[in-house]
Amino acid sequence: MKVVNLKQAILQAWKERWSDYQWAINMKKFFPKGATWDILNLAEALLEQAMIGPSPNPLILSYLKYAISSQFDDFSRDLCIQALLDIMDMFCDRLSCHGKAEECIGLCRALLSALHWLLRCTIASAERLREGTTAGEKQLTMCLQRLHKILSSTKNRALLHIAKLEEASSWTAIEQSLLKLGDTFASLNNSHLQSQAEECGALVRSIPIMLSMHSEQLHKTGFPTVHAVVLLEGTMNLTGEMQPLVEQLMMVKRMQRIPSPLFILEIWKACFVGLIESPEGTEELKWTAFTFLKIPQVLVKLKKYPQGDKDFTEDVNCAFEFLLKLTPLLDRADQRCNCDCINLLLQECSKQGLLSEMNKDSLTEKRIADREQSPWLKSAENANIQPNPGLILRAEPTVTNILKTMDADHSKSPEGLLGVLGHMLSGKSLDLLLAAAAATGKLKSFARKFISLNEFTKHINGENSKAASVRALLFDISFLMLCHVAQTYGSEVILSESSTVGEVPFFETWMQMCMPEEGKILNPDHPCFRPDSTKVESLVALLNNTSETKLVQILKWHEACLSISAAILEILNAWENGVLAFESIQKITDNIKGKVCSLAVCAVAWLVAHVRMLGLDEREKSLQMIRQLVGPLSSENTLQFYNERVVIMSSILEHMCADVLQQTATQIKFPCTGMDTMPYWNLLPPKRPIKEVLTSIFAEVLEKGWVDSRSIHVFDTLLHMGGVYWFCNNLVKELLKETRKEYTLRAVELLYSIFCLDMQQVTLVLLGHILPGLLTDSAKWQSLMDPPGTALAKLAVWCALSSYSTHKGQASSRQKKRHREDIEDYISLFPLDDTQPSKLMRLLSSNEDDANVLSSPTDRSMNSSLSASQLHTVNMRDPLNRVLANLFLLISSILGARTAGPHTQFVQWFMEECVDCLEQGSRGSILQFMPFTTVSELVKVSAMSSPKVVLAITDLSLPLGRRVAAKAIAAL
Repeated sequence: MKVVNLKQAILQAWKERWSDYQWAINMKKFFPKGATWDILNLAEALLEQAMIGPSPNPLILSYLKYAISSQFDDFSRDLCIQALLDIMDMFCDRLSCHGKAEECIGLCRALLSALHWLLRCTIASAERLREGTTAGEKQLTMCLQRLHKILSSTKNRALLHIAKLEEASSWTAIEQSLLKLGDTFASLNNSHLQSQAEECGALVRSIPIMLSMHSEQLHKTGFPTVHAVVLLEGTMNLTGEMQPLVEQLMMVKRMQRIPSPLFILEIWKACFVGLIESPEGTEELKWTAFTFLKIPQVLVKLKKYPQGDKDFTEDVNCAFEFLLKLTPLLDRADQRCNCDCINLLLQECSKQGLLSEMNKDSLTEKRIADREQSPWLKSAENANIQPNPGLILRAEPTVTNILKTMDADHSKSPEGLLGVLGHMLSGKSLDLLLAAAAATGKLKSFARKFISLNEFTKHINGENSKAASVRALLFDISFLMLCHVAQTYGSEVILSESSTVGEVPFFETWMQMCMPEEGKILNPDHPCFRPDSTKVESLVALLNNTSETKLVQILKWHEACLSISAAILEILNAWENGVLAFESIQKITDNIKGKVCSLAVCAVAWLVAHVRMLGLDEREKSLQMIRQLVGPLSSENTLQFYNERVVIMSSILEHMCADVLQQTATQIKFPCTGMDTMPYWNLLPPKRPIKEVLTSIFAEVLEKGWVDSRSIHVFDTLLHMGGVYWFCNNLVKELLKETRKEYTLRAVELLYSIFCLDMQQVTLVLLGHILPGLLTDSAKWQSLMDPPGTALAKLAVWCALSSYSTHKGQASSRQKKRHREDIEDYISLFPLDDTQPSKLMRLLSSNEDDANVLSSPTDRSMNSSLSASQLHTVNMRDPLNRVLANLFLLISSILGARTAGPHTQFVQWFMEECVDCLEQGSRGSILQFMPFTTVSELVKVSAMSSPKVVLAITDLSLPLGRRVAAKAIAAL
């Protein structure tokens, strides 16, 4: 049979589109028995016909593939195998396909089959060489050369990566062949061939993990983002759950590719800096609890994340080794805490299984030796002052014991319980216990126990005067403690879960309706301040009584607390109308604060709300009454635990009055109680515009290279005052002004950590308003040049990834607390209904005609905006999802536009950063919002035209995603 007839057969098969197995059946019919394909030069004929056009004919190639996989399993036929290997040599490093997506997927599958066949051929050749056949070595060398040639091409490995996802069973067969290959070569004595085989095996094994191989940053030692995230958490969110912090830290570690030892070192550095610069009093105790109780627990959670082949305990040890070299920092911390901080930390870490005993001892010895070099440390330590770290570590088990005590039946031994509470009030015990409870996540249950106790004191069952006195003290102490907790750690800690049914406890009601807080406006005429008039009259009479008020006379303290506001109003009116003299007012205020301090707290809470509503000339008497209530008693008080209660009361009243005193420019001297004054209060300079303050504090932080606790509080105040859009927009403007490359990168790291103050809202503004504004206004394109443009792209990606990974979780307490205006209604900004396209959608519609539309018969037909998120049915009513979808539509439009500029370059940087930051597999990432058609536009940009980039930006978990990727890679 002549070759010309073979060509006719091939042409007929192509015209009639025979499948590969139809081809095989028909060929057997056409050609007589006994004719072998070798004589007919079938492979060459097929290859010649396949390569006639500008791109290979995938159908004819599939016949060749079928012939290879079905006909040439007899690896002993040397000449046949060598002929096939020669053919393979011609195309294995020059594969491409410009056809439809299905043909490109076919090419991926064909390459996978060819790889499997080649591996089997290699194994067979190695076995023959082991048996001593001379032709085996030549054939084996040829096989290994072809394997290496195919696998050394990143494009081929990318196509194989797609094929692996398409045909999992074929990949399993390849993995089995790899194992067999390893076993076979282990028994060969040829080291050169063995090393070649190992190299090929490593290349095959790298195919599934092509996207997860990222190098770590080794040229940097300081990481301001980690530092600032830890400082922010320690300063503002001690009560926050640990898991969100752990996830945020891991996100930063991954995005910035920080090596583990340096990452852990940065966490410790931030803790020590926080300890050193924290204001004395409660803040110092909070930082101590954060460093010695919470951070070791955070590291325990970090240890559970996959570390690859690294040992986390070795990383912790390495971090401590680095930390010990920072002697000045450790010396300052030891001086501040009055103890050897490192020693206590090492013990805690060893207890938590983060350090081996041997490493702990070695590190402890090194620090002791370093401390010997600083004799002033020893002399500065005051033996009379107990160090805070030691007290905090001892307070933690005490918290557990107190919680158990509080679980007992209060009615059985109220005196015993009063003794425990009294002991808690002395010195700084309360703040120590609260800090330890906050750092270990027990503060909420602590608060619930005090609410239960406060509720218990409402019920009276025929009691004598002593029992009534004990009940009054229990009410007062629990009320004051709860106020103190709410002011120090936020009112969210007190509130019960919204799902709980039944009567709302008195304290919760009072706190929500009557307690002044920063940013909370109260109505002094609210019905909650207007109780039953008979109760008010009897309370006024009681307070105005010249003889000493007996505690027993007030039966229900919670009713007295609710009635005091109306009673104060009556007394104020009487004073203003001259019915009562100043001496009477003094006596009344002494009666209010002299027995149960809670009454004074409730009275001042109402007065603060009342003063806000008065004119300038009407405030004097109300402010005078506040002065009387916060001042010291005119006579000595011998009541049980009175002095301890007054200390807490004064702190509560100072917090309550701070806002109103600032607004009314009033000076009130609070008694010096030994507790710290309000830290981080009134940080903004009085006569400077807030924009000026924002730019100067950012310039300061940028110059210094890290954010300190005070700056964090200033930024928080400015965010609260100016609003999210103003805050974000002005900081982005500052970033775009920066032209020094090193400083722009530093600015991104710092801005990301500053935006963590309210990451969700900042991200919505940045991606939904600021970026579209910059990208669609040609007058602003100039500001997107490198380096500020690259930096902004990096910042946008980091914010988008962080918000997207956490937005399903709950907002942290500090974000819930902030009263925030709605920036804009995102549903009206980006409507869902296609009949009302958004402004951005209309902007994009102009490019739909020339978009590269990929049609696929087996999948949904693709329009220019179809993205993986729609196939995953992501909720598009969520503002963040909506903003991301619109941003990627804008990116798609810019890439498809006929004009290029700095904005096109910005889009490239944005996409490059997305690829850099992503872990393997894009499902669930922000790139799922990118329209599939963007892929073909992106590969036209030279910097993005790499197979790895295509794999990274497409969702390979979807058949359509794999088709799009195969089409883009095969055309490269």
